[in-house]
Amino acid sequence: MSKRANAKYKIDRRMGENIWGRPRSPFNKREYGPGQHGQRRKGKATDFGTQLKAKQKLKGYYGNISERQFHKYYVEAIRMKGDSSANLIGLLERRLDAVVYRAKFVPTVFAARQFVNHGHVSVNGRRVNIASYQVKVGDTIQIKESSRQLVIVLEAQGLAERDTPDYLEVDNGHGTAKMTRIPGLSEVPYPTHMEPNQVIEFYSR
Repeated sequence: MSKRANAKYKIDRRMGENIWGRPRSPFNKREYGPGQHGQRRKGKATDFGTQLKAKQKLKGYYGNISERQFHKYYVEAIRMKGDSSANLIGLLERRLDAVVYRAKFVPTVFAARQFVNHGHVSVNGRRVNIASYQVKVGDTIQIKESSRQLVIVLEAQGLAERDTPDYLEVDNGHGTAKMTRIPGLSEVPYPTHMEPNQVIEFYSR
């Protein structure tokens, strides 16, 4: 198992929340952080600590994106017109792996990244194997026909723990999804409270 795959099981406990809402989360059994110091009483969080946790939680939710890439999203979000927090969420939700995950083609965001990297997905008829590819409104994302019967795909479609959001049109029969609009924060089905405004403040320090 890779280092990143190992780490994902610690993210929930480190954040103190079940950030993906999965019933198999280890946080459901042990509501304290990992490691020998995980059960120590925590002091009052500083503003910096609150902002750092918000950043780590949002970054972890999208598959533990690298710090360098996540900071690029911040830079792009503040360059765009409108609310920077909303822009940041829009950029993250437009990631190809995020769309594949939201469409319930795979069970986890980590599986979505691997699924895209292995060439199972096309955008507007062209194969794309870059998980961070930015999907545009109206783009058609499709799973290869030979990939639609994979166990991971069939398992994901049967999951009752999450629904497909309204800003995606999904046709499971043809293995397609289309983003109809860029979602606002309130439309994104996060299982836990996300604070992109705190992320913006963290990087603005």
